[in-house]
Amino acid sequence: MTTPTLEQVGREHGFYFTASELMATQFPPPRWAVPGLIAEGLNLFVGAPKIGKSWLALGIGIAVAKGGRALDKIEVQQGTVLYAALEDHPRRLQSRLRSILGSESVPEHLHITTVLPKGQETIDVISGWLDAHPDARLVIIDVLRKITPRTDGRNAYEADYDSIGALKQLADRHGIAILVVHHTRKMADDSDVFNEVSGSTGLTGAADATLIVKRARNTAEAVLSVTGRDIIENEYALRWEPSNCTWTLLDEPVELAHMGDTRRQVLDYVNKHPGSTPKAIADGTGIPVATVQQNVRRMVKDQQLGSTGNGRYYPPDTVSGVSGVSRATDRTDTADTLAPVVPIFNGIEDQS
Repeated sequence: MTTPTLEQVGREHGFYFTASELMATQFPPPRWAVPGLIAEGLNLFVGAPKIGKSWLALGIGIAVAKGGRALDKIEVQQGTVLYAALEDHPRRLQSRLRSILGSESVPEHLHITTVLPKGQETIDVISGWLDAHPDARLVIIDVLRKITPRTDGRNAYEADYDSIGALKQLADRHGIAILVVHHTRKMADDSDVFNEVSGSTGLTGAADATLIVKRARNTAEAVLSVTGRDIIENEYALRWEPSNCTWTLLDEPVELAHMGDTRRQVLDYVNKHPGSTPKAIADGTGIPVATVQQNVRRMVKDQQLGSTGNGRYYPPDTVSGVSGVSRATDRTDTADTLAPVVPIFNGIEDQS
């Protein structure tokens, strides 16, 4: 009996081809759950505990289920959504839905579960749900740890890669976007925010895209950093809206989201009153003059303010007068280039 060759088996199952055959094949573009942010495939969504990840994930799920605007800015196409809220109970979920929806209608195409099995059973259960809902566009799993089996002494990288890899295969097989919520590790990494993902590099290595949200405590602004195979690597500014517990994509430089409240007040005042002295800023904002003096010196060093050296402060070119922009991170040069935010999303055609 002749053993089947790699080419025979590969052609039968669709994973072997020549370069000319590959180039002659017409593939449909990836389907976007949220254009520019969440594409078909496995998306890892990471942030510190209690930062508002679940609110953001639920808000996106509601937007896709209704067919509206995600993050109050990005047009999304309607599709059925499965939201696995594995750290919540029904009463809390009801309260969260009321907070986000307000007087809006309840999205009938949003399906919710608070329990999933672990390991391969997770894949089987979600696959069965997707078979029963062919119009599904997005699956949200909140959080990864709840579906990850014990490693039992296995290599951490291999265990992480396999757990994410199985979800990726599921997403690819069904042509669906899967968003998996996960935590950052405690220690920050100033060199690369994506090094802050808790666990081994097997997680980010197997995922199609990684999204990390960072927000300083007691502030409303946050920075969403994204990188992946089908998305443009970039950073975007977000703001938390406590009145309805939602996140909004901002039409402003992402640098502002890195600032604390004091610096933002100083910058706002200087934007309106270029050439102000520390005393004028203090009088206009109510911030103690010593605090203003300390902050303006640091802001000049961080290029958040300009100064002619005579004790007067001005809005720097990289911040002042720019609306609806975010710093590009995929440039190979060292220029402080700024790229549009929302037009990037609107320019991506969604293929269903």
